[in-house]
Amino acid sequence: MIVTSAVRHAAAGTAAVLFVLPAPVATASSVTSARSLTTVRSSSVGEPTPPARQYVDRARLARKGTQVQPLPGAPAVPSVSALSWVVADASSGAVLGARNAHRKVPPASTLKALFALTALPRHDPSTQHTVADSELTGIGDGSSLVGVKEGYTYKVSDLWNGVFLSSGNDAVHVLAAMNGGWKSMARQMQEKARSLGALDTHVVSPDGYDAPGQVSSAYDLAVFGRAGLQDPEFTRYCSTAYADFPAGSWSYGIANTNRLLTGADGVARYPGLIGIKNGYTSNAGNTLISAARRGDRTLVVSVMNPQGGGGLAVYEEARELLDWGFEAAGRVQPVGSLLPVRAKAKEPRDARAVTAPRDGGAEADGRAPLAGAEAASAPGRRSPGEESEGPSAGLPLTLVGSACAAALALWGWRRRTARRA
Repeated sequence: MIVTSAVRHAAAGTAAVLFVLPAPVATASSVTSARSLTTVRSSSVGEPTPPARQYVDRARLARKGTQVQPLPGAPAVPSVSALSWVVADASSGAVLGARNAHRKVPPASTLKALFALTALPRHDPSTQHTVADSELTGIGDGSSLVGVKEGYTYKVSDLWNGVFLSSGNDAVHVLAAMNGGWKSMARQMQEKARSLGALDTHVVSPDGYDAPGQVSSAYDLAVFGRAGLQDPEFTRYCSTAYADFPAGSWSYGIANTNRLLTGADGVARYPGLIGIKNGYTSNAGNTLISAARRGDRTLVVSVMNPQGGGGLAVYEEARELLDWGFEAAGRVQPVGSLLPVRAKAKEPRDARAVTAPRDGGAEADGRAPLAGAEAASAPGRRSPGEESEGPSAGLPLTLVGSACAAALALWGWRRRTARRA
């Protein structure tokens, strides 16, 4: 009887306390359900699904032979005789296809693209310079020349026209003298190549003239071409077909030696061609960096030393590769990238022992913080405004215990009061 009365009082007290208690907060399962509902609602209004991140195996370009990853409907890769070549998207840097991309061979005058990337920003195009005799010494035998003369005064823009159109080694020598001298220019170009991620290039002669140990690769030339297209001045010079070159009181016309641009010597002009630079030496053979635009897409192509077809084969093979690249865009997976590899910051050795969050909200275990519903559904994480599960779940149990104790105390007090009466 006593026990029944005590239990009755405890139950009544517990019910009264539970009646005024707020409902427990939502647990992780309800958060997950809310996230699912949000996902359904988002999909119902037609939000696009973000594209899957593509993995690009950079090591693939180090392999020998032709590298391409065709998707259904992709065109066949053209059969060309060049020792190496690269076809890449100039905007994203994605390499659509390549052959022996990192093979190190002499670059000839295509190295002038790297020279321009390094020296072109140093002087305003309208700056005038009077050429000294010392600036024209050391030009290699058989070099291509634009006709720079000592004692004559030239605008910097005239000298750059001589570099890009006539591939003038004399203009390169003068511009190099204006930028620290021949050896300093070679060092500057080497540093520029490394900063762009072009690791195959070794600069000895800034004009591209054959020199022991001077090499580059189809990959590096494509990197130089892509970087040049991001500079409006570079692009203007390399896409100029014809210009006047001063000679004292008069001037004469010069034409770009890139046949795909001018349509000279029976080579048809390529529609949408931008440039960039061609080259030839007996050691390097014919080399070429080309870029063309079609619609909203721009491609850059590098071709090194075709083994057949004569001296004009480099243009026809570049044409075939450009055609293939425009047709293959969106139908092949990238086999590499022209973007430099970013060095990863080293973590402190005791980083995992630190319990406080690091800068940017990263946690001590090295994981990046999750956002939104993903963070809410992750084990051990709470979204903003969500209460901890531990205290909210234990609160009713604590109050129930307190209610039971109060009910027993009340029963005991009434029992004592009845006996006294």
